[in-house]
Amino acid sequence: MCVLALAWKAHPRWHLVMAGNRDELHERPAAALARWAHPDHVIAGCDLKSGGTWAGVSERGRFTVVTNLRGYGALRPDRASRGTLVVDLLAGEGRYADPDQVAYDDFNPFNLIFADRDRAIFVSNRPGPIHSLLAPGLYGLSNGMLDEPWPKTLRLKERLLDWIVGGATQPGELLEALGDDRLPDAGLEPAGPSDIPQEPTASPIFIRNPVYGTRCSTIVAVDAEGRAEIVERRYAPDGQVSGETMFGFSWPSRRRG
Repeated sequence: MCVLALAWKAHPRWHLVMAGNRDELHERPAAALARWAHPDHVIAGCDLKSGGTWAGVSERGRFTVVTNLRGYGALRPDRASRGTLVVDLLAGEGRYADPDQVAYDDFNPFNLIFADRDRAIFVSNRPGPIHSLLAPGLYGLSNGMLDEPWPKTLRLKERLLDWIVGGATQPGELLEALGDDRLPDAGLEPAGPSDIPQEPTASPIFIRNPVYGTRCSTIVAVDAEGRAEIVERRYAPDGQVSGETMFGFSWPSRRRG
């Protein structure tokens, strides 16, 4: 992901709501949101170049989303794919399956949010190892630090807050907010350059560009009973909608006793 807003235990119905956009080179191959064959409890898109994903859910009660980080120089090709970190956390197996034991040095700069029924955690490996439990509330994340006041991050948080306080109950309505291509005039522009030369220094929530732009919008919503849905809307290089997929799923009930 490149910009997202997260409501954690901040909505009267929805325990977790995440709305975010993935910006990427249009030529980079990707598979649409789907239930994976292995493991079959994971629902996510797939980066066909690295084999990982940028965001997804597991029917065993896990959610994970990752962003890269600006301003730390060129990527090191010998590092593990950040998408692999997401897959292992969703699967609950593999070298990177434990959100409390992240191998920070194995990866290029990243931000990550992991959540299950009981907690949400923010993890980053720059400027040093960060592992923070998130209190109930509203958060914004892009390619800087958590809640860094970049214009598009502030704008998306504002749109999510409007959705919550306006009494909305259908998460799919947030797709309209994710399509906002106006350049906000409030907030601080990123201090460092992107590691992707084609990425604009300052950008709206939705980037409409035939080379590097918004590839898909994703919404995840899980209610207090574990009933949930994930929606992905995909875009062509001209910014037009090229497809949309939705899955309903559920998380296991909390154990009692």
